[in-house]
Parts: sequence; C-alpha cells; structure tokens
Amino acid sequence: MRVLAIDTALAACSAAVLDTAHGGLNGGIVASESLPMARGHAEALMPLIARVMKRCGMAFSDLDRVVVTTGPGSFTGLRVGISAARGFALAIEIPAVGVSTLSAYAAPYLGTDNKTSVISAIDARHDQVYLQIFDAGGRTLVAPRLAPMREAARAASDVPVRIVGSAARAIADALSGTAPAPLTVDNSAAPDIGWVAQLGAIAPEPAAPPKPQYLRAPDAQPQNAASLPRR
Repeated sequence: MRVLAIDTALAACSAAVLDTAHGGLNGGIVASESLPMARGHAEALMPLIARVMKRCGMAFSDLDRVVVTTGPGSFTGLRVGISAARGFALAIEIPAVGVSTLSAYAAPYLGTDNKTSVISAIDARHDQVYLQIFDAGGRTLVAPRLAPMREAARAASDVPVRIVGSAARAIADALSGTAPAPLTVDNSAAPDIGWVAQLGAIAPEPAAPPKPQYLRAPDAQPQNAASLPRR
C-alpha cells in the first residue's frame, strides 16, 4: 500500500509517503518533510507535498490512500490538512483516512512494554489540555477529552507512565514531589509524520471522509452586540 500522509494540526506542516512494500529502519517511509510553523500551513502545504512526491518518484495516481490528522489541534490547521486530503482523495478516487493527533503522538511508545500506560496530551491553553490515556497494549483507558491540567497531572501521579505531546513537559512539571518520575517525557510540538502514515495504512477503510475532532468550541465568537439589524 502506498500512502500519502498529511499533518497540519499543530506546530508543523508535514507530509510523507509510505510504501508498505519497503520495510527497513524507516518503516517504509520513502520520502518526508516537516516544517516547524505555528501558522501559514495553507501557503506551505501544497509546495511541501509537491516536493515530497517528487522526492519519492511517484505520481499521485500511484497512491492507494491519503491519511490526515484530524485533531485535536488548531482550528485553522485542521481545516487546511483535512481539506487537502479530501481533495486529493476525490481527485484520485482513493480513500481518505483520519488519524487522531493524540493517537499519533502515542503510537511510538505503545507496545514498548506490557506494564506502562501512555498519557497523550496537547496544550489547549488556559491551563487545559486535550487528553487521552492508553494502556500498554494501545487500548483507550480515557477517551479523548478536554481536561484541566491538574487532572492530567493527577493521572500521571498514580504509577510510572510515559507522557507525550505538546503538553508533556507542563504535566511533568505539575507532578507532586512524591509522584514517581515519568519513564518518558516527549514534548514534541507535533507528532512524527511517519507514525501518522503508518497508523493510516493499518486503519480500516472509513465509511465517510475524515472530519475535524475539535473537542471544544472555538475561542472566537460572533460579535452579536455589534451586528446591524436586518431589514
């Protein structure tokens, strides 16, 4: 299977091509690029994808699937990536698959042992995080949700865990002095695009196109008080 992966959910603009027929140390990733950025994904994404496709030597018609991160993440960034993925899928007539940003963060650490849970957390600002907790086998213990930072710290205080995501360092710093130290604190600003591609390759074919997973309402709200009356 040949997969184009796209991630614009957080502080990076990334794309990769995975060919499952090619194994090795890179997990079948034949080309990838990731640019750190907080904004500007819409302008950067298409040129970045063009470079990745040229580097891997494939035509878009060679692809079997497009995968994209669906959030949680930036409202604007999510729309950029998902719109691109759905557009490619429609044009090439292949499936578009969504992958949770929280799952992509956790993927490199799941299954590394049979005892340690993984807390995946993204900074949601205002002392809150987007949170999901997995057991060592990858099963969800706490479903994706918006949670106070103190709740995430409390979850990390019970037993040794791995904490990953853009809020990982903040959670580790919020632990009490008596809590066991986390086995891993991976504070990456965005998930590894290679793992996004691999998760998308093994995901079941969806019944519907991917949609954003926001987990909360947007900060910007309509200014109804300043609106003019309709005639």
